[in-house]
Amino acid sequence: MSQDAQPELGIGMVGYAFMGAAHSQAWRNAPRFFDLPLAPRMRVVAGRNAEKAAKAADKLGWASSTTDWRELLTRDDVQLIDICSPGDTHAEIAIAALEAGKHVLCEKPLANTVEEAERMNAAAIAAEARGVRAMVGFTYRRVPAIRLAQQLVADGRIGDIRQVRAQYLQDWLADENAPLSWRLDKEKAGSGALGDIGAHIVDLTHFITGQQLSGVSGLVETFVNERPIADDFAGLSGTGGSERGPVTVDDAAVFFGRLESGAIAVFEATRFAYGRKNAIRLEINGTKGSLAFDFEDMNVLEYFDATGDQATAGYTRIIVTEPDHHPFIKAWWPAGHGLGYEHAFTHQAVELVEDIAAERAPAPSFADGLAVQRVLAAVEESSANGSSWVTIPVSAASAPTPVESELQRS
Repeated sequence: MSQDAQPELGIGMVGYAFMGAAHSQAWRNAPRFFDLPLAPRMRVVAGRNAEKAAKAADKLGWASSTTDWRELLTRDDVQLIDICSPGDTHAEIAIAALEAGKHVLCEKPLANTVEEAERMNAAAIAAEARGVRAMVGFTYRRVPAIRLAQQLVADGRIGDIRQVRAQYLQDWLADENAPLSWRLDKEKAGSGALGDIGAHIVDLTHFITGQQLSGVSGLVETFVNERPIADDFAGLSGTGGSERGPVTVDDAAVFFGRLESGAIAVFEATRFAYGRKNAIRLEINGTKGSLAFDFEDMNVLEYFDATGDQATAGYTRIIVTEPDHHPFIKAWWPAGHGLGYEHAFTHQAVELVEDIAAERAPAPSFADGLAVQRVLAAVEESSANGSSWVTIPVSAASAPTPVESELQRS
């Protein structure tokens, strides 16, 4: 079926900076590389500055722009709202969109507080009953090597999980004169490294292991308390000037926790690790073997089988690019021609469109986002109380595994 003959899914996006650009590329590429049941149409992008929003629309491929996100709720040609704005806007926009009957894709972390996330999840549950879908954007779940890791754990290939080590290391704030941006303002961002990147490794741990964290103890730290104010106080760009403003979020977070099964886990999130650009490092040790992953080598998963011949035992380096064995690959390049950061966003758009068309609950859900939000809040509480142990309420599983999803999609 040609794209012109397909039913359409009109998209309205809020925000057009870093995440807006990544999501825009995903909406452009998804129907060009994948056969979709609905044709995404990039109708309108919303931003506070009329001139910048118009330029972004022209550059990123949107048909129009507006300075009022509420306009998206009343347009009959918009069926899905994609929220790429700072965290302090997520709850208001997502709840209003769901109540207006619009599907929602919301960037992570889901909210700035647990209370906001709870209200968003309640709105998503109510909307689901009306056939309106909601997804939170933990895109790293769509990296093929991560999917393989989840599959190997689900298949019992590493046995019962004993330990998890998870790091997310960046260095873009290591220079104390790097400019202040909204990501360093607690009112807008909610938290710093903890929520910005720590949220990802918490979600990946939940996803790969199939278990949630039941308690944590941790520390958060701010190394640089003032920075030059960026020209527009938004995004990661700008040289900064002589005026300095306060940093009100954490620069780094370290915490350990326990999974539902009793397995232990250690986490580290920092934007001060010189030389580490986007290093998501995961290692999972079980009773039968281990898995290891580093996003800076994102097409590779390392697997150690402890049940084989120990005289020749060692990590197997799996190049996760075989189209007949791994999800998403068939739509792209021949084996060995690796994927990049942007591809996970396209995979996210693809699965959301497929779920909407199939009247299926998407994953990760707002309930998954709420589970992560509870962990973030528990880490902050623990740090504020001198690294005390904080118990986290564990919710019921809210999303199918990739195996179940693939069966449903077939």
